Amino acid sequence: MKTKMNRLLTFICILTAFISLLLIGCNNNDIPFDSNNLLKGVWAKAKHNGETITFKRVKSLPEKEYGVAFNDANIFIQKTSGFCGTPPLTFYDDKGTYNADKVLIKVQLDNFPGNFNWEIVSLTEKELVVKTALTEREKEHQELLKMYSIFHTIATSKTCENSNDWAYTNYGSKACGGSQGYIAYSKKIDVSGFLKKVENYTKAEDFYNKKWGIVSTCDIPPKPTNIECVNGVAVLKY
Repeated sequence: MKTKMNRLLTFICILTAFISLLLIGCNNNDIPFDSNNLLKGVWAKAKHNGETITFKRVKSLPEKEYGVAFNDANIFIQKTSGFCGTPPLTFYDDKGTYNADKVLIKVQLDNFPGNFNWEIVSLTEKELVVKTALTEREKEHQELLKMYSIFHTIATSKTCENSNDWAYTNYGSKACGGSQGYIAYSKKIDVSGFLKKVENYTKAEDFYNKKWGIVSTCDIPPKPTNIECVNGVAVLKY
């Protein structure tokens, strides 16, 4: 009886060890090296240098360190502590998908921050160097900011000494409809050229909002009643 019990305990121990090994194998992030696809694999030991991030190829994702994994099913996994980065750090796997060519990696994450692009600076068997590449939406938003900056600079290029020399116009397009607000401008500038720039910006913002499904509040900005010169600056009064 005792012998049978010992055999049963031995069998249970062996079975438990075998199941543990299976579980370890299932949770292992090892990805076989593929000389035809150097990106595929696990990358960690990240070092930031200005705009670039340098990764070293490793066997599996670290437990308490940032790392990323690319597999041949276009599944992307990153070991991250989230975007706050305040201690004590808790690392977890954030999953998504990716598409890549020789110069660009496009990642779509299930969670924040969503989508991002990496430009491949260099890629070897042991090292991956990337830098953040703007998405199409980010590029278009930067263009909008440039357009706004141009007409805003023109509008504020003159000193306000007499409010009668100033006027105002609405600008921009809210996603819900209507303008973003009003801006004062001097009548001593190239008014037609200035207003054309404002019009182009407004059309561009409307197109951007519709293209990317931007949402906004639906309140209507109040219309100014007059303009006052305050310390050389044209101030809209409501």
